[in-house]
Amino acid sequence: MQDEDIKQLEKQVDELIDAMERLKDENSNLRDEKSQLMKERAELIDKTETARQRVEDMIERLKAMEEG
Repeated sequence: MQDEDIKQLEKQVDELIDAMERLKDENSNLRDEKSQLMKERAELIDKTETARQRVEDMIERLKAMEEG
């Protein structure tokens, strides 16, 4: 009976090791994805700010044309 218990315990330990490795890989992938998303977010914020500034500049030019 002890051999059976030891084999069952070894199987459970192997399963835990496999689960740990899968979680490590998943965690690493999620960190990479987060980093990429943060980079994309920063780029979109920059593009939005550039577009906002261009629109404000156009509005100012239109106002100047109306007054002039």
